[in-house]
Amino acid sequence: MNISQRRVSLIDGKPLTLRGLFAAFWPQLGVTWAMTLVEVAVLALIPLLIGYAIDGLLGGDFTAFWQLGGALGALIVLGTLRRLYDTRAYGIMRVELGKALASRSPNVPVSRLNARLDMGRELVDFLETEAPESMTALIRAAAAVVILATFHTTLALVAVGAFAVMLAIYGMAHRRFFRLNRALNTQTEKQVGILETHSLPRLGAHLLSLRKSEVRLSDTEGLVYGLIFTALVGLVMFNLWFATQEIDITAGKVFSIVTYSWDFVESALILPMTLQAFSRLSEITGRINQVKDEI
Repeated sequence: MNISQRRVSLIDGKPLTLRGLFAAFWPQLGVTWAMTLVEVAVLALIPLLIGYAIDGLLGGDFTAFWQLGGALGALIVLGTLRRLYDTRAYGIMRVELGKALASRSPNVPVSRLNARLDMGRELVDFLETEAPESMTALIRAAAAVVILATFHTTLALVAVGAFAVMLAIYGMAHRRFFRLNRALNTQTEKQVGILETHSLPRLGAHLLSLRKSEVRLSDTEGLVYGLIFTALVGLVMFNLWFATQEIDITAGKVFSIVTYSWDFVESALILPMTLQAFSRLSEITGRINQVKDEI
């Protein structure tokens, strides 16, 4: 049995889910995620090293400056190697997932199967993009909180409070995201069939329906993003004020506090996007696994 056959046997007969893909391709995922973790660990130290380099250069000491250069060089090497590996590893996953989905869908109309092949690729896209990004975001956010706590406990507590507000805001929109994604996917499955009719009015109605679903999704995303971003910007403003008014520290350390506060904001903003992706993938997973009895 060659490698390709062995991979198909791991997917065949099992639900096409994120867990199933991870079980089938854990060696490849383990390698790329390990490189991601190392890259994130180095990246988390950059603002702190910049702050030390600023203070060092102002005092005529170049030690921290060269340490910063070494860390940035390591990031370049790690990032390049990971991207070269990712293209190959996730490409294999997309091929095998598509073959598995097609092989178990003999009764699914071509219109639906075509749409579901594209939807199925989103599972691999999530493992390639959103999963590492969310893992990176969690680590960076946690690192930011820990480092902020070393400057003053209040700075870290404000960050944790902003995070809780962010989760509460997204929680109120979760069910709406699921319903809107279901409507969009249902309409997408009809596209090839509508194209086969060569009916311009039907195609126009279909495209208009897609547009309406996409607009509703976009409007919901925009509102949720705006509310979350407002809470997180308040964190940065408070920490900047607190660092300059309530703590007696150097300019380099103030820079580090503001940078880690902003790093926390950027990391936290990724998590609602990941949660929304989970909402969409949970709908897609249920859809692409309902294939055997459809006509």
